[in-house]
Amino acid sequence: MKKILVANRGEIAIRVMQTAKKMGIKTVAVFSTADRNAPHVKFADEAVCIGEAPSSQSYLLGDKIIEVAKELNVDGIHPGYGFLSENANFAEAVERAGITFIGPRSKAIKIMGSKLAAKDAVKAYDIPMVPGIDEAITDVEKAKKAAVEIGFPILIKASAGGGGKGMRVVNEEKDFVPQMERAISEATSAFGDGSVFIEKYVGSPRHIEIQVMADSHGNILYLFERECSIQRRHQKVVEEAPSAVLTPEIRQKMGEAAVKVAKACDYLGAGTVEFLLDENKNFYFLEMNTRLQVEHPVTEMITGLDLVELQIKIARGEKMDIKQEDLTIKGHALELRVYAEDPLNDFAPSVGHLDVYQLPVGEGIRVDNGFEQGMDVPIYYDPMLAKLITYGKTREEAIELMIEAIADYKVEGVSTTLPFGTFVCEHEAFRSGDFDTHFVKKYYDAEKLKGQMDTEAEIAAYIALKQYLEDRKVLRLPIQ
Repeated sequence: MKKILVANRGEIAIRVMQTAKKMGIKTVAVFSTADRNAPHVKFADEAVCIGEAPSSQSYLLGDKIIEVAKELNVDGIHPGYGFLSENANFAEAVERAGITFIGPRSKAIKIMGSKLAAKDAVKAYDIPMVPGIDEAITDVEKAKKAAVEIGFPILIKASAGGGGKGMRVVNEEKDFVPQMERAISEATSAFGDGSVFIEKYVGSPRHIEIQVMADSHGNILYLFERECSIQRRHQKVVEEAPSAVLTPEIRQKMGEAAVKVAKACDYLGAGTVEFLLDENKNFYFLEMNTRLQVEHPVTEMITGLDLVELQIKIARGEKMDIKQEDLTIKGHALELRVYAEDPLNDFAPSVGHLDVYQLPVGEGIRVDNGFEQGMDVPIYYDPMLAKLITYGKTREEAIELMIEAIADYKVEGVSTTLPFGTFVCEHEAFRSGDFDTHFVKKYYDAEKLKGQMDTEAEIAAYIALKQYLEDRKVLRLPIQ
């Protein structure tokens, strides 16, 4: 493999290109008119504009991307995450064009792309699943009958979806019909498919996912877990590895279950098997993400492995040279997704100009970044600017380093989730490890955060004034 096209933008495009460069592989960037001067475009060996700013006119144009790849004699296409990364038709078209798709086969993407098909595929492997119906449904009355049988509270989820769209928690029977109708409507507009399924709602759940890696020689490894329970609007903001609550026994059981899920769909490459863990430490299969995850760096930090390098080697047909027993967890890693969002205004997107944009540096600090000072944050795409990762020998060390790194991360011109990251790291529930996916709902208070930020600003101003007065004293000293 001599040349790779990265069918993505921002920090993940750069992340993939960094590894390709390390492996002596040339890179091709694609970009929209809004991203003409973006860092990923400058980082690549070659770059091609593929369309206008909206992703439907650029980054989602699979045929156009393949056309560019063929023109530039590209050997492989890495899709990153988002956009076309879990599009089975795109993966198939790439292979048909004689180009290697650096990801799973289209069959696995299809099976795991439907939550119901995924559950059906893993049934034979005796993997624990949340009680629920095992068919897609749009008939409201039929669904209501099933919900009553399962017992409230229940969860309505879009079969074709993710990111919290088409998802509703229903606590009582009287609320079922309107919530079901809303879920169908939302799923239809978001995914073009209104079918939903219904399952028992797990109280106090933790969101734990297992990283798997599978080669074409029958080897499947699990690279331990990531805790992803700190979420807003069902989307992750803070992730860590390992989880603070898993025992070695549960870790092994979940890892082995994840390997079975990968076997169930003849998986190839990097994938993530997601589980819910209840308050009694029972775990249930949720879904599989057939791509590299946003939060993959925390796994890299605790295993010492480069997951993108493994992806590329597997895509080239190589056999993994590591075995399960070779893998151990070393230290602890945290990741904060630095979104251009306003945590004081219900995490609303905050687009604008990056007047100041300075990254923290230091031992144990990693920033996977897609922006630079002076750039505009475009409205067309996911508002993530970067991922801030810290690593320590212990969880406490990683948390303290994250607080320091956030303080050293300077952003002016847009609001970001950096203050929210500090709020999480300083909160007793997070520090103790006693939290679940309801952390934001239970503990987060925008007013409290605003007060905290105002106090910090006052302290900073006081220190600056004190320093200024000290400096003036020095200037007034007579020359000896």
